[in-house]
Amino acid sequence: MAELYTPVAGLAPVLRQDAVSIQKTAPLARLSFRGRAEAQAAVAGALGFALPQAPLSAATGAGKAALWLGPDEWLLLAPETELEAFEAAVNAAVAGLAASVTDISHRQDAVLVSGPRAAWLMNSGVPIDLALPAFPIGMVTRTLCHKAEVILWRKAEDHFVLECWRTFQPYVLEHLLDAARELSAA
Repeated sequence: MAELYTPVAGLAPVLRQDAVSIQKTAPLARLSFRGRAEAQAAVAGALGFALPQAPLSAATGAGKAALWLGPDEWLLLAPETELEAFEAAVNAAVAGLAASVTDISHRQDAVLVSGPRAAWLMNSGVPIDLALPAFPIGMVTRTLCHKAEVILWRKAEDHFVLECWRTFQPYVLEHLLDAARELSAA
């Protein structure tokens, strides 16, 4: 599967050091989906893979991803170029069922935080244990980064995706950059 989260083409990283890198990502199609078992099965058919049912997990396939956010809530991701077809397929799948599908593509953005000190940098503002045994690869959670609500997905030992509302991204980035300056001074 091609990686959904890719750096913005032609845009220099927000920060690149030996220990950590912060990069803005290209836009994605993002749908907020809420529904019970019957609607979940219908959406799984539209996605081509089952929605993750385990708390704090993600599922990927067919160039898309689904992030578990709550007992009946998922963030569905696809390439931005597929937004209209993606939204239409998901809406068609749940037609007549008790479900909610909302396009939130313009509400959120993401940054990639990677490097050997990525967990340290994320822990400068995220109040959960990001040690690998406590927050393993593949884990997803909704949490805070400083005072902004974010979705954090560990894609590899030293690679995180941080989703946040577009209006909060400058705030979150400024705090991450402050922490990175402290890291580089150490």
